[in-house]
Amino acid sequence: MSYILAADTGGTFTDLAAYDSESGRVIYTKSLTNYGDLVEGLMSCVTKAGIDLAKAETVKFGTTLVINTFVQRNGAKTALVTTKGFRDVMELGRGNRPVPFDLRFAREASLIGRDLRFGIDERMSAAGEILQPLDLVELESLATCLRELGVESVAVSFLNSYINDEHERIAVEQLRKFLPDVYVSAGTELSREWYEYERTSTVVANAYVGPKLEDYVERLNERLSLEGFKDSFFLMASNGGVFSAERAQQQPVMLVESGPVGGCIGAGVYAEALGLERVIAFDMGGTTAKCALLENGRFEVKSPYYVGGYERGFPVRGGVLDIVEVGTGGGSIASVDRHGGMHVGPRSAGSTPGPVCYGRGGVEPTITDANLVLGRIAASSFLGGEMTLDEAGARSAIEKVATALGFSGDAGTDETAQGILSLGALTMASAIKQITVERGIDPRDLSMIAFGGGGPLHTAALARELGVPHLIIPPEPGNFSALGMILADARVDDTRTFLKSLDQDAVPLFTAGFEEMEQRVGGEMARDLGVSSIRFERQVELSFKGQKHTVRVPVGTDPDTASVRETFETIYKRRYGHVEVNSPIQIVNLVLTAAATIKRPRLEELSPSVGEGNSNPSGERSVYFAERGGRISTPIYQRRNLQLGFSATGPAIIEEYGSTTVVGPDDRFEVGQLGEIHIRFN
Repeated sequence: MSYILAADTGGTFTDLAAYDSESGRVIYTKSLTNYGDLVEGLMSCVTKAGIDLAKAETVKFGTTLVINTFVQRNGAKTALVTTKGFRDVMELGRGNRPVPFDLRFAREASLIGRDLRFGIDERMSAAGEILQPLDLVELESLATCLRELGVESVAVSFLNSYINDEHERIAVEQLRKFLPDVYVSAGTELSREWYEYERTSTVVANAYVGPKLEDYVERLNERLSLEGFKDSFFLMASNGGVFSAERAQQQPVMLVESGPVGGCIGAGVYAEALGLERVIAFDMGGTTAKCALLENGRFEVKSPYYVGGYERGFPVRGGVLDIVEVGTGGGSIASVDRHGGMHVGPRSAGSTPGPVCYGRGGVEPTITDANLVLGRIAASSFLGGEMTLDEAGARSAIEKVATALGFSGDAGTDETAQGILSLGALTMASAIKQITVERGIDPRDLSMIAFGGGGPLHTAALARELGVPHLIIPPEPGNFSALGMILADARVDDTRTFLKSLDQDAVPLFTAGFEEMEQRVGGEMARDLGVSSIRFERQVELSFKGQKHTVRVPVGTDPDTASVRETFETIYKRRYGHVEVNSPIQIVNLVLTAAATIKRPRLEELSPSVGEGNSNPSGERSVYFAERGGRISTPIYQRRNLQLGFSATGPAIIEEYGSTTVVGPDDRFEVGQLGEIHIRFN
């Protein structure tokens, strides 16, 4: 046996997918995420799957450790070293007011308090000329102070270092020498863009999470080695590619959305294989729901990304999948406020204690409890029977909410449970509208690929609500993010500020800039990953002169000014509805994407085998459907038994190991050639 393995640590479950390249067999397992020891939770999946890691060729991991560290504010004790007079840049931020009518508006507190932000004598001009040399004596004195303060991590960000990093590079070298046990990170190691606040925010975030991610990677490496794994492993980055463990330790902030991107990669591969030009990738797990728009199998990577949201969070410069995330998942808690209004999420039961039906001490009803009470999932077949659910406990918890709302009896409990699902659906629909309607895209022109443990349970109702005509449920949707990671390539995004008017003189200059970036990034990837064939994609960020925001435009290896202008104006008009023809255009940034293929199976090799026996239902049960206003006797299908090409009309429940698909009354479903389920709506 020889395995290609991927694991995704989520907020509620840790998912694993492993491909045996000799037998062609694909193994899937799930375990509750162990918040106390993420490595232990992951190894639990490996043990359940019976995998010998000594026979693994390639191992990839996605983790929520970085985003959880920011959300919980439990990172390292971090100091900021910056140019004297600029230590308050984190507080000043930008002058805009994203919530103009909230008189009590306040951003989240900085990751570093003012008492741990230090200015030092040095100054670089906007042209990259040294105006004041770096004071090395002062730097050594500061290192002594930081040691006495017990600082665990240091972020270094100097003014205008993006254009000349000499002072920053020297400062980092000296601090690493003076403080050998302290994690030290430089802003220019993460971003060479001119945005002072965003660049500083990025390196502060990197330093804040650095020691924890470094420790996680070291413990993971130690545990894998003990289990016999001898090769290098990879971590899933937020840009949709994988990083080497070494790069992940240097740039942990680039793993901020490490978990969700795996499913989007898988959705892109399936969309391309099925010939779908534009699709919504929708992932609902135990804690959150996420969605992204894919065109021709590709997703957009954006920068900056705001941890905690644009309104109150802080920015991170770097490639992050353009994904919208809301706090609605299977563990989202339903509650009634003092005015008698019901709310669902964003509070989540997570894996500890989990929904009431898990029997782990949860007392507040969740979306999973509502699905169980309504008959949409079965107590005896959850996770293939590995975990028996407490239906009586779930019903009792929902009855308390029903009583608070003035409902009684079994019908009242059903209506309350359906209300929980409906409120969750409203939040999830708003997320889908953000990536479609708010960008001038009609959902009725799209297909949707749904995955995650909760995605197939809810997306038929969402699709009908939004007018999406075609829904696809890929094989093993509950482990689909891990499956997507198996298919992920290595990827590095690099951005450099390049301020020049778009004219004939600019083209040879930015072409030379790209060639230098390709040589450097290609060399790093070859060293880190041992790859020889690297694909490059060039884009320039442009704006009309005087504008702050930019538009990305792809450029080839032999561009000309006219074609770049024409492409920019086309994209700009599609996005904003108008364009000022012949207005001066400015180049702001050069964006390079480098990708290399890591050993992976073909999609066809991951497709499930043809169902054995017949495709007849395995039984029936009473299921509540809101569109019929009550319960219907509904056939239950086992997905592993469904033959390719089989079709039927709903209502139907299709059960499998990690998820359950709900097909509404009169909706039609069919099993495709890759084992995917197509659902179409009347």
